[in-house]
Amino acid sequence: MTTDETMPAAPEDGAPIRCGFAALAGRPNVGKSTLLNALIGQKVSIVSPKPQTTRTRIHGVLNQPGLQIAFVDLPGIHAKQTRAMNRYMNRTAISSLTDADVNLFVVEALRFTEEDERVLEELKRAELPIILVINKVDRAHPKERLLPYIQELSAKADFVEVVPISATRPTTLDKLPEIFAK
Repeated sequence: MTTDETMPAAPEDGAPIRCGFAALAGRPNVGKSTLLNALIGQKVSIVSPKPQTTRTRIHGVLNQPGLQIAFVDLPGIHAKQTRAMNRYMNRTAISSLTDADVNLFVVEALRFTEEDERVLEELKRAELPIILVINKVDRAHPKERLLPYIQELSAKADFVEVVPISATRPTTLDKLPEIFAK
């Protein structure tokens, strides 16, 4: 690879290049890996309907003019920890929350569970900025419930931003890189 491929181009207005790490955190099967693949524009993380497919941290880098974001796809944080592998995945995910510059809390539209609540508590403990990413909004039915759901979740923490998206529809993802460019 050449340097041009690994470093973002400087913005034309002379603004500084912004770089950082963003962790994708959430319970299993909320679409963290699908989101990573969509943001990067290529398949870097395995996507499967089977929970806990992501077992270690997966990194993907987004390069845009003046912006470079290293996304870290974490294993889903879950309540069942009966097996050693489950405990390992939870430790990996939770310990990674403090390694990022910002955490993206990925939840599913119209479905907030006790596991989501647990993830949110871990994110608050990390004491880093949190962006709430509400995924699968295209599947939310009836649509009238979506706005009250977003308002209810927004009140649970001091989120930097609240972004409703569908990771399977890349046109809804434009707002995320814009947030990092601020």
